[in-house]
Amino acid sequence: MSERKVLQKYYPPDFDPSKITRTKGPKQVGPKQITVRLMAPFSMKCTACGEFIYKGRKFNARKETAEERYLNIPIYRFYIRCTRCSGEIVFRTDPKNMDYIAERGAKRNFEPWRKQDTEETDEQRLDRLEAEEQEKDAMEELEAKTHDAKTEMAIADALDELRSRNARNEGLNNVGEMVTVRDGVDEAKEREEREVAEEARRAFQTGDGEKIRRLNFEDEELEASATTKTSASEASLAMPPPPTFKKVVKKKKDFGAALGLKKKVA
Repeated sequence: MSERKVLQKYYPPDFDPSKITRTKGPKQVGPKQITVRLMAPFSMKCTACGEFIYKGRKFNARKETAEERYLNIPIYRFYIRCTRCSGEIVFRTDPKNMDYIAERGAKRNFEPWRKQDTEETDEQRLDRLEAEEQEKDAMEELEAKTHDAKTEMAIADALDELRSRNARNEGLNNVGEMVTVRDGVDEAKEREEREVAEEARRAFQTGDGEKIRRLNFEDEELEASATTKTSASEASLAMPPPPTFKKVVKKKKDFGAALGLKKKVA
């Protein structure tokens, strides 16, 4: 294989370098241009032949610096050729919108996400201000309605709390009245019991009090004997019967009869 890069060149014996003359090219008119390699910054359509050029396609372009500037930022202009008809396409940078602008030779395709640079007229400005004012009025009305609804809810909650507090206080008053009535009934019953006990003491009272003591002693003995009998009977009922150790002979089952077999009679 031959070498891709030529390292040695052939010079004939009669080669005279002094006979080679340097020729100057045509003088460049306008701003200085340099050749650069770039990619299409946006998808476009050629106005001459209708060829679509997609975004990112590579071109050998001529680059020049424009005379105008934006906030002392230089603006660059690029010249490329259409891939179908070789028509010249020119576009430049747009530092104001951080984008590119097609000047001639091609038309930029529609991009719905790209903001349209249109100047606002007086009528459009008036319409926009009226719409903003109406939206502001609607928002203020909605905020007022929300505030009124919150106020009504707070008032209803306060009324419910007052009603529950009043009902709780009434319940406590009723309980106090019931407790007072119950205390009065208990006091009347105790008073009646004390009066009965006093009358019994006076009826059985003697000069020396011997009879009452004897009667009380006999009553205590009777109560003790009755309590003892009751506890003995309860214990007898609670205790289980004593176990028995007598041998119990179980009767054997006749499985032959169940199977239909008959025993031989001796």
